[in-house]
Amino acid sequence: MRTKAKEETIDELRPEYDLGQLLKTGVRGKYVERYRQGTNLVLLEPDVAEAFPTGTSVNEALRLVIRLMELPAKS
Repeated sequence: MRTKAKEETIDELRPEYDLGQLLKTGVRGKYVERYRQGTNLVLLEPDVAEAFPTGTSVNEALRLVIRLMELPAKS
């Protein structure tokens, strides 16, 4: 499978978007620290995602597990 040459590709950007100007002022990694601090993604298996369809429901279930782990074990 061959890729299209640069001349053959269709530019779908609007004329008012000049990438030459837009890419000049960009700063690589500007938000990387904020991203690392506030993001923790976990891929759920399909059966778990079905049981806990929202992030809120997952968080509530995990908080319950944490509380249960803190209870003293009965001997």
